Amino acid sequence: MGKTAFIFPGQGAQICGMGQDFYEHTDTGRKVFDRASELLGFSVPELCFTPNDRLDITEFTQVAMVTVSTAMLKVMEERGYHADVAAGLSLGEYCALEAANVMTADDAILTVRRRGILMQEAVPAGTGGMSAVLGISAEQINEIVDKIENVQVANYNCPGQSVISGTLDAVSEAAERLKEAGARRVIPLNVSGPFHSCLLSEAGEKLGQFLEHVKVSDPVIPYVANVTAGYVTSKDEVKPLLVRQVSSSVRWQQSVEAMIAEGVDRFVEIGPGKTLTGFVKKISRDVAIVNIEKLDDLEKLK
Repeated sequence: MGKTAFIFPGQGAQICGMGQDFYEHTDTGRKVFDRASELLGFSVPELCFTPNDRLDITEFTQVAMVTVSTAMLKVMEERGYHADVAAGLSLGEYCALEAANVMTADDAILTVRRRGILMQEAVPAGTGGMSAVLGISAEQINEIVDKIENVQVANYNCPGQSVISGTLDAVSEAAERLKEAGARRVIPLNVSGPFHSCLLSEAGEKLGQFLEHVKVSDPVIPYVANVTAGYVTSKDEVKPLLVRQVSSSVRWQQSVEAMIAEGVDRFVEIGPGKTLTGFVKKISRDVAIVNIEKLDDLEKLK
């Protein structure tokens, strides 16, 4: 028998209306949203379902995304769907922690609220940025960015697609050099900061202070950490990895490859959009992949 991995998207996949049918048509989903509102002191359904300017601001995006994926996950678990391993892209790793019973939903929501605020405050608006780099190998990208200060690879997404992050000037200089080296396109991303770069190392340290008061448990199923692309099986590894994750590269391609090497042949993306579905298809054509973003999508799992 093959194995199933639950995978969770990160920031950037958010869209108005996400999770609304889980909220309106399932008791379990509604409870997750209402509990998040209670914990945070503002209406999470309003944040997610009505057009507003806050959904794309990091400190709100992160709690919105985690609440939505959590509601979907809880409904799936209630209906008997479970994974053998979990992983999430960047912010999505917190939902993987929930799927592995490492962290409670309450703690995940409160932690990403703090994480979002710390990341938002880390770098003055307009001084840092990120760009997707297409059509050039990760090795070539590293060779170029290693020679430029204040820029690094933030995400290894899939073959031929990586993301760089750093100060605007450094990212711009790297973009020019990457195009000269043969990159097909370098696309600036609509993000509010230089995530997964060394510019956020202080935010990671402050998150570590917050995590001191958060309880974590040994995973009931393994999860794959962004920082190492390795399986995590002990609670002792969890907090140091989450601290490093804020300012380290997300090794997504390597994470998917690690899961496939361990026998995973079906991936289930839980959350808005199909970003991870696209990445997995480019990493391997030999695995099944389904995405769950609407309640009706659960039919795909039967």
